[in-house]
Amino acid sequence: MSHSLSSTLPRRQFLSTLLATSSAWAAPMAWAQGSIDPGRLVLVFLRGAYDGLSALVPHGERAYYALRPHIAIAAPDGTAQTTIKLDDRFGLHPALAPLLPLWQQGVLAAIPAAGSPDATRSHFDAQHHWEIGQPGRSGAGAGWLNTLAGLRETARAKPAAPVAAALGVGEANPQILAGPAAVQLVPRGQAATRQGAMGDARTRDAMLQLYAGQDSLSQAFRAGAQSRMQTAQTLSDDMASPAMSAQEMRAANNGAGPAQGLLLDAQHLGTLMRQNRQLRLGFLSAGGWDTHANQGAATGALANNLGNLASTLVQLRRDFSQPNDVVLVCSEFGRTSAENGTRGSDHGHGNALWLMGNRVNGGRWHGQWTGLEQGMLHEGRDLPVHHDFRAIFAQVLRNAQGLTNAQIDQLFPGFAWDGALDGLMQG
Repeated sequence: MSHSLSSTLPRRQFLSTLLATSSAWAAPMAWAQGSIDPGRLVLVFLRGAYDGLSALVPHGERAYYALRPHIAIAAPDGTAQTTIKLDDRFGLHPALAPLLPLWQQGVLAAIPAAGSPDATRSHFDAQHHWEIGQPGRSGAGAGWLNTLAGLRETARAKPAAPVAAALGVGEANPQILAGPAAVQLVPRGQAATRQGAMGDARTRDAMLQLYAGQDSLSQAFRAGAQSRMQTAQTLSDDMASPAMSAQEMRAANNGAGPAQGLLLDAQHLGTLMRQNRQLRLGFLSAGGWDTHANQGAATGALANNLGNLASTLVQLRRDFSQPNDVVLVCSEFGRTSAENGTRGSDHGHGNALWLMGNRVNGGRWHGQWTGLEQGMLHEGRDLPVHHDFRAIFAQVLRNAQGLTNAQIDQLFPGFAWDGALDGLMQG
């Protein structure tokens, strides 16, 4: 590409490309209200519907092994290729072994039959419902994390430069962060450490001269350019630190499989949120979880993804371990209880949802579990959704973020409080 980028790209196309990987701007958030000092909230979304029955293994259910003769995780016997026993009913996939200390420390918990009450098996529709916080709604809507970012905006003492409260790493424009509030977006993997076209001095000078005015478009461009360059510099400096091992660097696979790059994205998110305390909300996602064929059991494609997820959560625990910090891990729906003819699993309904943090009542699973006998399954084939994801998030938002029920209803209109989950969070 020519150094004189402004001569090869239309002005608006260049601006759109730059801003899509930097920031959208709005007023700052005023978090400190009431008696709770709100922590940081990080949501990890596993796109493609991950198999919770392989992650949180119901080894105590005889039906589990009957339904999955080839892809079930073997009952625990203490060896490396079998389920890691948590209690007499559930255990961890062996690839999730790095999470066992977090479970034992009481900071990791699971809800085995959670999800959206809408029964769609469409990835697109289900993800849209989760991201706008409104199951069954197909129309446009702001992402609920964006609404949360703007919920406590204040008009007092506006800063010279607008401040983002939410950070998304990996996706260009995730629906969950779409809306009017301040959001900083960072590219996936190694691309986050590069300044792009603005790293070239001649191009940068030309573009800054072009947008030197005081109109809103020029101000937005300059703010976005500055954010992109500062982000790249911050992450480049952090990667040069001896603390970043070669193994961690290799974990980033920018183009092959999104789950392989999740650890590096998590490291970037942690670095940026540590250095900018205005960033209180984080979003990460990984694809590759749609395992219709050759899913594997203790080893294989799913096991590889789960191993990457485990490393990511251990990293997030290092960066987000303050009293009210919470990490949530979820997916748009689960997978069928029975394996299919190609030794995979198809689109299901209920799923295992994970929470991590000091305020989480961890070292145990929460909610209702009715087993895997056919009469207990949704439509005779899937885990039921006993607990609406909105009610789970509401527990976190009230106990670790200090939101009122009325504020939570702004995020999730019409949600119902789930008293069965009242023991999920401490305090």
